[in-house]
Amino acid sequence: MKNNPIEVRNIQITDQKDWAAGVPAVASAYKNVSVKVGPIKGTKLLAQLNQIEGFDCPGCAWPDPLLKRSTFEFCENGAKAVADEATLKRATAKFFASHSIDDLKQKSDRWLNDQGRLIEPLLLAEGSSHYQPISWSNALTLIAGNLKKLTSPNQAAFYTSGRTSNEAAFLYQLFVREFGTNNLPDCSNMCHESSGVGLSETIGVGKGTVSLEDLEHSEAIFIFGQNPGSNHPRMLSSLQAAKRQGAKIVAVNPLDEAGLQRFKNPQEVQGVIGEGTALRDLYLPVKINGDIALLKGLCKALIERDEAGQEVLDKAFISEYCQGFSTFRQDILATSWEKIEHHSGLTQQQINQAADIACGSKKTICCWAMGMTQHKNAVANIQLMTNFLMLQGNLGKPGAGVCPVRGHSNVQGDRTMGIWEKPSKAFLDGLQQTYHFDVPTEHGYDSIETIQAMAQGQVKVFFALGGNFFRATPDHTATKQALANCELTVQVSTKLNQSHLYTGKNALILPALGRTEIDQQSSGIQTVTVENSMGVVQTSHGKIPPASNLLKSEVAIVAGLAQRTLENSQINWQHMQDDYRVIRDGIAQVVPGFENFNQRIDELGEFELPNAVRDKREFATQSGKANFVVHNIESILVPAGCLLMMTIRSHDQFNTTVYTNNDRYRGIYGSRRVVFINGDDLAELGFKAGQQVDIHSHWPNEKVKTRVAKDFTLVEYAIPRGCAAAYYPETNDLIPLSAVADKSNTPAYKSVVISVHKA
Repeated sequence: MKNNPIEVRNIQITDQKDWAAGVPAVASAYKNVSVKVGPIKGTKLLAQLNQIEGFDCPGCAWPDPLLKRSTFEFCENGAKAVADEATLKRATAKFFASHSIDDLKQKSDRWLNDQGRLIEPLLLAEGSSHYQPISWSNALTLIAGNLKKLTSPNQAAFYTSGRTSNEAAFLYQLFVREFGTNNLPDCSNMCHESSGVGLSETIGVGKGTVSLEDLEHSEAIFIFGQNPGSNHPRMLSSLQAAKRQGAKIVAVNPLDEAGLQRFKNPQEVQGVIGEGTALRDLYLPVKINGDIALLKGLCKALIERDEAGQEVLDKAFISEYCQGFSTFRQDILATSWEKIEHHSGLTQQQINQAADIACGSKKTICCWAMGMTQHKNAVANIQLMTNFLMLQGNLGKPGAGVCPVRGHSNVQGDRTMGIWEKPSKAFLDGLQQTYHFDVPTEHGYDSIETIQAMAQGQVKVFFALGGNFFRATPDHTATKQALANCELTVQVSTKLNQSHLYTGKNALILPALGRTEIDQQSSGIQTVTVENSMGVVQTSHGKIPPASNLLKSEVAIVAGLAQRTLENSQINWQHMQDDYRVIRDGIAQVVPGFENFNQRIDELGEFELPNAVRDKREFATQSGKANFVVHNIESILVPAGCLLMMTIRSHDQFNTTVYTNNDRYRGIYGSRRVVFINGDDLAELGFKAGQQVDIHSHWPNEKVKTRVAKDFTLVEYAIPRGCAAAYYPETNDLIPLSAVADKSNTPAYKSVVISVHKA
């Protein structure tokens, strides 16, 4: 779409791009590291990023090629993440002395992040207006004292972000469970929890079933609700490789993202001075929350063709490995094309074009991200995608399968290590047999339940191992009030963010080493590991000196806290802090697939975890088979004069971290407070592009029926009629805590009924 350039209130709105990467991506990457780290130091860091003997990217969880790397194994976003972590700026005690909490609350997310690395422990005492330095010993003693005076271990909750290493995550959950609770909410609860729940019920494993090699050798790739050009740029190289092997690519998204239109690979001449590679063969502009209707349409097209005499379905696979097909078939055939078209916003012809691609493929993969997982019916989205693949036997064979693309570097590894409020009996049994304490078995709180429990006074201590919990949640007003109820909140962090400003009665900031930094313990320099989106465990070796000699590793923080809190523990926490190999020996005994953990990473630096669906076509469901699941098309009532809005991320942000206020692929410069709306909807509603509006969200079944986000600029954009989009987390306050996905309890950030009003 071509826009007439608009400049209003320091916001410039230009043409949206139809290609991604190329020279601008390279320039952006090197500009970031040069400005924040220095050109020489920054270039050396990038050369070690995602290398086998280097350090793993602190950004997304896209996998590296197994046992082989290119010279430049990073993307623009990875370079931004490295530059952000390795910045030369420091947020010193002098900074905090000159900025009160009330002052800092007036600053933007970007400004807070730009103040640099946190370099010493800080305490915000009850009644104080400023953070002040505190010694590590006093900080850990303060936390331990608050934990020990709780009347129940369940009055504490321990959050985790996806940056945490396997070693830190395993040690963390070990401490929390010996303390006596399963209150281990994490960032998965707010992003891919729907994937885990949906896949576990359908195929018996909550992870993806494909490898990087599978993706590059598939014949058809369906990409649902994902913007790889901004959120997982290295995926574009894999899609390019698949395309050159003859794969057809279908993009399903309300927004036609630049990265899926054309990719200019900056490591090729064609990507620098040429046209690059056209990626998608078909774009389906599905309406927001129209995915179930689309997926039922795809399944209907396949089943109808098979019944008309074409050999479309893999009947042998369905008969041997699946159950529920007969009921599923009846439901699909009974669903009218009229209903499918109405709810998807697509025509039968468009859906049949996608079905043509599916029928022409013997190896099909479905990829997705949060555009599928953050709806009320998100679990149904995941299950119908899986059922679509099952119809043609696209599970457990090379080049085919499910591929949820995780958003943070070790969010999948955290779950593997036991960061979960609903641990399996097998995992808990392994812990008890290895470490000889009575493990808690009662399910704990997830992220949304933790906020509700804090609000009700049931959680009094909140400890966050990384992340920006306050800003990542919906309903910031409710979250702020819930946190304020706590006696103590603790944030283990590298950079300043809003979670340091909205706290309990007392608050601590504990500064941690980053992924780029050397981790020196008494036994020597330590190695950590992570698990990427495709189940590969990789080593990571910090390369630069820590930003401060007062930083501690996450492992050291957890071990130090455990020693002060669990006075009668039989676990040698100090031994594990001194040598992370001891932690990995424990992981090897508890977690299947990690046998001989230390030996395997010593030999190769990485290894692939087993996957029963991929490797053996085994399905760990109750029936022992893959399940076809019937789901109804449920429409969200959007009153006249309203639109259905989804939250999105800009090109210059990573999760809640905002690098700049620009989004060059969508043509936005200078502000994040914009709302994207179809031009015909703008005209019908009586607005013009560039006008200032307030956004109202509507929740007729809630106590607070209308919520308001103020001061946004209207942007005309190619988005389906009746739909709108705005950036996360600026619009999180529009979403109540109760607006969550069925079963997974993930916030429904992608299905918000709104109206716009003149500011």
